[in-house]
Amino acid sequence: MAERDTETILRKILDERILIYDGAMGSMIQTYPLTEEDFRGEKFRNHTHDLKGNNDLLCITRPDIIEEIHREFLEAGADLIGTNSFSGTWIAQADYGLEASVRDINFASAQVARRVADEFDTPERPRFVVGAMGPTNRTLSISPDVENAIKRDVTFDQLRDAYIEQAEALLDGGVDILMAETSFDTLNIKAAICAIESVFEKRGSTVPLMLSATITDQSGRTLSGQTIEAFWHSVSHAKPLTVGLNCALGADLMRPYVEAIAEASSTYICVYPNAGLPNAMGEYDETPEKMAGTIRGFGEAGWLNIAGGCCGTQPSHIKAIAEALDGLPPHSI
Repeated sequence: MAERDTETILRKILDERILIYDGAMGSMIQTYPLTEEDFRGEKFRNHTHDLKGNNDLLCITRPDIIEEIHREFLEAGADLIGTNSFSGTWIAQADYGLEASVRDINFASAQVARRVADEFDTPERPRFVVGAMGPTNRTLSISPDVENAIKRDVTFDQLRDAYIEQAEALLDGGVDILMAETSFDTLNIKAAICAIESVFEKRGSTVPLMLSATITDQSGRTLSGQTIEAFWHSVSHAKPLTVGLNCALGADLMRPYVEAIAEASSTYICVYPNAGLPNAMGEYDETPEKMAGTIRGFGEAGWLNIAGGCCGTQPSHIKAIAEALDGLPPHSI
């Protein structure tokens, strides 16, 4: 693919129409009957830890499956696809004893998504690859020990350095955008921002930055206690291309917080809720039609620039969302 000015292209499109993000990579992976051998492949055949469930690893061991999932979301109408790298830091990969494989995992996830996006990319309808950077499984703001309030199991510098390693590999693999997503702790996402800015300075070039928080329950706050307006004011210095919300809640419960971030921020808005709340079996039951109808309401209110789906959302959800938002004007900064 020829080099292009991604930010200029994106801003022009975002001013013209609502773009569509993809759906739940993890939920789609669960539809495949994968075994421990699928996760190990040849490269990790003799690894000392069990690897089943380490979805990021499939970009190396079963790239055909990840390509197929990306392709289904693009066929459903996605303009942007996220890399399969949600747990792509040494901090998250430590659970599997794969700290040394982090660069390979992220580079492969970017390359897989890049190949498929390029299949669909046209001058009239460009497609974009978003380098997904999850929050990790540790928090900087909250002690893991209720009897020791100052205890932390990770430092800011460790988290920043982990994100630096991830961001560099994603960029080397060809992503168009970096997104720190599903942020339950604003200090964690500040470490990601610090890392990304450090990488930009080192490379002498930038890509657009997207930031997404998660409201953990109906209190309207992140796990670390911030309202969505406070979250915006904490990260606005990074001048992200988009800010928004994903995960934890279904679209109906997310509505007041989407309105709040759209009114508080001074940038484009990206929203991708879950397919409702999980049932007793941990599965998501909200139909594509119901979810798309609620998200259309967000669009009619003028709150959206990018919309997609998080946990439980299939290509059918993304297709319904794309059809529901077709023709609606985007959120105006």
